[in-house]
Amino acid sequence: MSEHEPTPGYTEVADQDVRGLRVRSCRLGTAGGEPVAALEAVSFRQRFGAVAVAAEGIGGVETRPEFRRQGYMGRLLRRSLSGMQRRVDIAFVSDGIEGVYEKFGFVSAVSEGRLIVPVRNIERSVGAVPGAAVPGVRTGTSADLPAMIRLYNSAHARRPWTHERQADWNRLVPQTTWKPGSQTLIVQTRDAVTGYAVLEGRAFGDPLGTPSVDELVAADAGAARLLLTAIAGFCWQRRLSEFGVREPSDGLVGRVARRMGCTYQERFPPSGGMMAAILNRSELLRRLEPELRRRAAGGRSDSVHETAYDGLRRGSLLPDDGALVRLLLGYWSLDDLDAHGGSVPERYRDLCTAWFPGGGSPSLPMPYAHRLDRY
Repeated sequence: MSEHEPTPGYTEVADQDVRGLRVRSCRLGTAGGEPVAALEAVSFRQRFGAVAVAAEGIGGVETRPEFRRQGYMGRLLRRSLSGMQRRVDIAFVSDGIEGVYEKFGFVSAVSEGRLIVPVRNIERSVGAVPGAAVPGVRTGTSADLPAMIRLYNSAHARRPWTHERQADWNRLVPQTTWKPGSQTLIVQTRDAVTGYAVLEGRAFGDPLGTPSVDELVAADAGAARLLLTAIAGFCWQRRLSEFGVREPSDGLVGRVARRMGCTYQERFPPSGGMMAAILNRSELLRRLEPELRRRAAGGRSDSVHETAYDGLRRGSLLPDDGALVRLLLGYWSLDDLDAHGGSVPERYRDLCTAWFPGGGSPSLPMPYAHRLDRY
């Protein structure tokens, strides 16, 4: 074997990412110790509604140019997924390449959406957009992070695909020499923080374009309106006509923006994008049984629930894991399953309709991948 020929060996090294996430480095190497292909397995907890489960995500995938198109990445993915299967019951990809990850059981499982808010609509709604600061809104600091984490978890506690933020969370983009980093606005009501917005940092010297808000969370409609007004004022000063907010349309901020007048842009990729794969079906469903009972809200007999749930765990009911994860996350409803050629027995249809209502329903918010939690 030559020095540059990849060995069949495979290594995993557990480490701690600077962003506070637990990361496992997975590699194929040469006989001389040089890497051929590498990826990161990132650990986090992902929500399926009111229940969060341990999960791992694939990121940082790369192969050295001289070893590409020779099957090494496929070998690496199979080995790393085998290791993931021993640790967690589900895996995710934050930004999958089209036509690649389907070979390993992944399916596109969340759409990409954002609110587009015209400045003139804010002007009409509040009477005028001030060029100065909005009363009650101030610039945020690192001391505001605990309150921001509490607000986020409260606002999105039952939203599929969200991460459960811990007390040490800080994914804000730091300021560097040529980039201002994340800019944070805070709504302060007496001694409490009742809302925040994180504006995407742009490189110094970038031409002015539509501003993007990475995240906007509020405890009430009043705080949401103050933040939207402050951002509109920022745009007004720069003679910009609109801004984007990366928040789901069915949340509090989305409802406030819709009342003011906005557009919601949503993209459903046929392949790639944000993807998921079930690794251990039975164990995943065991962990999610409380969530399925919550969605059904006790409206079906225990015997029907137990029989259907047992079939779901064993795979006799909805045997396609790809369809199942889309249904569990709310990316699909039962009607979507029907449209894609799937079906469930008629005796279980009412129960499955309650289990899988699709995102944006009263029992299940629409799934959303918040930008600051992507890896």
